[in-house]
Amino acid sequence: MVEKIVEEMRPFFDPKAVAIIGATNKKGKVGNVIFENFKMNKERGVFKGNIYPVNPKLDEIDGYKVYKSVEELPEDTDLAVISIPAPFVPDTMRQVAKKGIKSVIIITGGFGELGEEGKKLEREILEIARENGIRIIGPNCVGVYVPDTGVDTVFLPESKMDRPKSGPIAFVSQSGAFAAAMLDWAAMAGIGIGKMVSYGNKLDVDDADLMDYFIHDDGINVVTFYIEGVKDGRKFIEAAKRITQVKPVIALKSGRTEYGAKAASSHTGSLAGADTIYDAVFKQTGVIRAEDFEHMFDLAKAFAALKDKLPKGARIGIITDGGGAGVMASDAVAKFGLKMADLSEGTLRYLKENFPPHAVPGNPTDVVGDTDAERYRIAIEGFVNDPNVDAILVIVLFQVPLLEEEKIIDILAEYQKKSDKPIVAVAMGGKKTDHYARILEDKGVPVYPTPERGVRALAGLVKYAEYLRRGA
Repeated sequence: MVEKIVEEMRPFFDPKAVAIIGATNKKGKVGNVIFENFKMNKERGVFKGNIYPVNPKLDEIDGYKVYKSVEELPEDTDLAVISIPAPFVPDTMRQVAKKGIKSVIIITGGFGELGEEGKKLEREILEIARENGIRIIGPNCVGVYVPDTGVDTVFLPESKMDRPKSGPIAFVSQSGAFAAAMLDWAAMAGIGIGKMVSYGNKLDVDDADLMDYFIHDDGINVVTFYIEGVKDGRKFIEAAKRITQVKPVIALKSGRTEYGAKAASSHTGSLAGADTIYDAVFKQTGVIRAEDFEHMFDLAKAFAALKDKLPKGARIGIITDGGGAGVMASDAVAKFGLKMADLSEGTLRYLKENFPPHAVPGNPTDVVGDTDAERYRIAIEGFVNDPNVDAILVIVLFQVPLLEEEKIIDILAEYQKKSDKPIVAVAMGGKKTDHYARILEDKGVPVYPTPERGVRALAGLVKYAEYLRRGA
């Protein structure tokens, strides 16, 4: 089972040779953008495989030999990317089957999402795939993006959409546009994506298959899903139970309302199903449900950094250099079902002995606006050593005049490494703050722009840790 799913999925993420069926020299066309992606990544030394454009009307594209048919392709071809009109796809699939290619990404739309005629095409394609042991991602998708291997079938050119750096987050999306926008946003936010899969109508490869694959992918710490509906509920539940014992899964499930469900049906042909059922399934299987796009990536960022440092309980300690931010964080602790930690007498005594008279020990601890990095160190040291504290939220207003930015960054990174308690930071401000937040994140501390978002991310860690403890 393990080896089978890993071997079946491998060509999608690291092919020996890719055939781009529908490749063209017409700039801006889907087949051209996909070809250019692979070509550029080959020139950069990232994509190591061979590239075989297929188009009966062309002899060469940018110096690459073009194959007139699938039949002519070299024997090392193990991935076919299809971007030709839907009615021609079944015949192409027959040629792919005859050639012995076992992995296919169908980018083309115009299938089940358009009604009965499209569903008929899908059934025909699936029958060919099943008879010949072929795995399909798609149709109606943007496919796969893997920065480490140079696989990039996203047909939005780099001139219009930035690609994110590599990282420990996998993102799986039923919506191609959402997947592309997410990659662009992740690049801007400095968030690393190890693998992105857009599977559209998920005719064959589905959520469960990908969960089973990602269990065994050591480069991935957390798997995020945007889903509109699940076709095989039992398969999803079993796969979710397996993976959540090993790594966290976050799901953004749309189609929650009557209007959203109707839109999902016309978008990817999904039957959204009663939303309360999804809530129950996620709870049962340990999948964490995200409320929106922002929440999904706030959680992903926390798990990417802290998967192996989950809180042992729900008691939160808050350190701040701004009183108002501490109040907002305290409200958020209540809102998200967490508890304010009761600091031990020893911790309170330690803080009082080492703080100036105007700093405020307690929870929240307010190091106040004339703080330097050393005062933060004292507070963090106290919270880290307090048995009543399970997780720590550190609010840093970098704007205060005596705070040495590099020092506080190093202190937070140091305690994140040596403490067994997760530390999450909040940094509110503009461009200068964002600059320091990026440096801090690169050193392993997740940073959020508001207290509420920081606490909500901690709540996700607590929820997952509780699920694991229940199953232990």
